[in-house]
Amino acid sequence: MNHKKAQEYIEQAFSKGKAFIPFITCGDPDLETTEKLVYAMENAGANLIELGIPFSDPVAEGPVIQAASERALKAGTTTDKIFEMVEKIRVQSEVPLAFMTYANLLFTYGLDKFLSRCKECGICCVILPDIPFEEKGEMLDKFWEYDVKMISLIAPTSAERIQKIAAEAKGFVYCVSSLGVTGTRNEITTDVAAMVARVRGVQTIPCAIGFGISNPETAAKMSEFSDGVIVGSAIVKLVEEYGRHCIGPVCDFVREMKKAIDGME
Repeated sequence: MNHKKAQEYIEQAFSKGKAFIPFITCGDPDLETTEKLVYAMENAGANLIELGIPFSDPVAEGPVIQAASERALKAGTTTDKIFEMVEKIRVQSEVPLAFMTYANLLFTYGLDKFLSRCKECGICCVILPDIPFEEKGEMLDKFWEYDVKMISLIAPTSAERIQKIAAEAKGFVYCVSSLGVTGTRNEITTDVAAMVARVRGVQTIPCAIGFGISNPETAAKMSEFSDGVIVGSAIVKLVEEYGRHCIGPVCDFVREMKKAIDGME
């Protein structure tokens, strides 16, 4: 089945004003619920959906997403089953989809096999928080070969490296708003606007802000100077709380967040 090119999916995600990008952990509480969540979040206004592939040692994640990974793995979630789920989703939906996972999983699965399957089922990009910019090297060549974007992350600590990372970034740039691991925060004190400005000084590429955004007020504030916001832990908490009955509460939250960032247009 022919899907859009990776860049077309990304352009689609950022073409309708500010992009709202929710994150969920595949297989929490089960893959059937994950699949339903994708359709429901798309209908509620999600512009790109980040699918976390559960991993035994997710170093960038806070306790909420770590626990979700553990639940998903206990439920028998595997990378093969996730690919099968995405294939099913692609029959019914062309919503842009990204994977977030860790380098070790790709190498264990087989880099060529992983990227080939991403291309086949229309995964437009992969986010690997444990691969430093300087170590992308040959891995990046493989991403090029299979037309899957490897998303660059910049953090408050990137400082003088921001311009170098921005110059080579593809798809969109993931701006990490806070130091430390993922999780909800009461407020974001980092000067994320300055980070985004430095990226835009190098090239015109969408910048989406993630880590710590958990309420409409923060989402609206972050969308003032970015092209989109990424929300994970706040959604994963709802999945944990409601289990298989999480579809309604998650959709209400997605609608509320999308409305908040659309208000900044």
